[in-house]
Amino acid sequence: MSRGLISVIIPVRNGGEDLRRCLEAIRNQEVGDREVEIVVIDSSSTDGSAQLARTLGARVEVIPVEHFNHGATRNLGADLAQGDVLIFTSQDAVAVDSDWLAGLTAPLEDPRVAGVYGRQLAYPGAVPPERYFLDFLYGPAPRVQEVGSSGELSMEATMFSNVNAAIPRRIFDRFRFVDDIIMSEDQEWARRVLIAGHRLVYEPRAAVRHSHDYGLRSAFKRFFDSGASAERAYLAGGRPARGVLRSAAWRYARGEFAWLWSTGQRRWIPYTVVYELFKFIGLQLGARHMLLPLALKRRLSALPAYWDTYRSADPR
Repeated sequence: MSRGLISVIIPVRNGGEDLRRCLEAIRNQEVGDREVEIVVIDSSSTDGSAQLARTLGARVEVIPVEHFNHGATRNLGADLAQGDVLIFTSQDAVAVDSDWLAGLTAPLEDPRVAGVYGRQLAYPGAVPPERYFLDFLYGPAPRVQEVGSSGELSMEATMFSNVNAAIPRRIFDRFRFVDDIIMSEDQEWARRVLIAGHRLVYEPRAAVRHSHDYGLRSAFKRFFDSGASAERAYLAGGRPARGVLRSAAWRYARGEFAWLWSTGQRRWIPYTVVYELFKFIGLQLGARHMLLPLALKRRLSALPAYWDTYRSADPR
């Protein structure tokens, strides 16, 4: 481990020009006398992403595409990294300005802070439902998250995203991402560090551009996987956590349609109704995945290979 070194860890699969913008923004960061290394874990890209990353100064480790796992792949990147601060981001996340890393790492000076995550802003031209989704989750107000007991765990308490996050090495060595969960590994991680008595900080000034224009099918699959992970992440607090989620869902729905109406985007309302319905059904089915046959789960999921690994725990 090298003190004073910041390690930026990026899982990559066919990153293309998004990856180029991501890496160039990292290279332009102003971090004083600290140094920055970039570690790329490339899932056998076929578009030259690995070579592009090497050309732009990253250390690259190539893995078989079927070996990708949200938690395990990031753990591998952390193992290869040399820094005392680990930054986790995505190939399509681009720092908004040159003090992104400085802002993201500054709260770590408080030893009680286990992790910091920053704002995610939609790209220009992103569809309205995606813009509202990101603004709802990652607004302009900073916050500190901590809990006194497991009963206080909820979607709001465990909110954390490794699309834009900083974790001290000393914390990560004790609390790694789990590799047996299909997604929400960052929120599962947040649950464990919160229960251990640590704090999480949301720093909106450390912002990246990051958004996806999911279609109905891909949105359904993503939320199916989210639902399948929920009991170990944002619903780990049991019944109170479910109440928080229901309240947030209603607040979200009312706010989204009011925003579409008031901002003159009313033509998007019919599509948004269908889009949010697909997300809701995906989430509900995912949360009940133990009732579904394995073959169906593979069809409903964005990562069907995960369920082959999961077979030993769910032989159906």
